[in-house]
Amino acid sequence: MSNKFANLIVLLYTNPYNENMKITNRKASFDYQLLDHFEAGINLLGAEVKAIREGHVDLAGSFVRILGNEAYLVNAKIFPYEYARPEVYDTRRTRKLLLHKKQLISLKSKMDGANLTVVPVSMYTTHSLIKVELALAKAKRQFEKRETIKQRDIDREIAEELKRHS
Repeated sequence: MSNKFANLIVLLYTNPYNENMKITNRKASFDYQLLDHFEAGINLLGAEVKAIREGHVDLAGSFVRILGNEAYLVNAKIFPYEYARPEVYDTRRTRKLLLHKKQLISLKSKMDGANLTVVPVSMYTTHSLIKVELALAKAKRQFEKRETIKQRDIDREIAEELKRHS
C-alpha cells in the first residue's frame, strides 16, 4: 500500500469530534470569586457548533442575564466557522441557555439577595452535546486581585526552588 493511501485511511478513521473539548474562561477566576458551579445547555446554530468544536470561542467578558423565565449568555464571542456560507453573522449575539425552571428560580433568588452575578467558566463537549459550566460569582475588589497575583508569584517561586533542589 502506498503512503498516499495510508494517509487517506487515517483520515477516514479519525474523527476530530470524538475527543472531549474544553475551553476555559481564565479571566473569570481572576475577576470573580467563584461560589457555586452548575451546568447548562446552550442554543446554537449549526455553524456555531462546528466553530466551538474547533475551539474558536472567547468567553472573556461574558456573563449571564436572566430575563423573565429564561437565561441568556451575553457577550460570548464565537468566531465564524471557516467553511460556513458567508452570510451576516454576529459573533457576539445573545444565546439562550437551557436550564430547568427550578435552577432559574434559585439563581434569581441568589443573585438578588447577595449582589452576585453568573459567569461562564468553561464550555465543553459531552458526547455530542455542548455544555456551558456556569458559576455564581462575587466580584473581586482591586486589592483582592493584587493579592491573587502576589500569591501566584510566591507559588511559582516555591515550585522553582523545589525543582532546583530535587
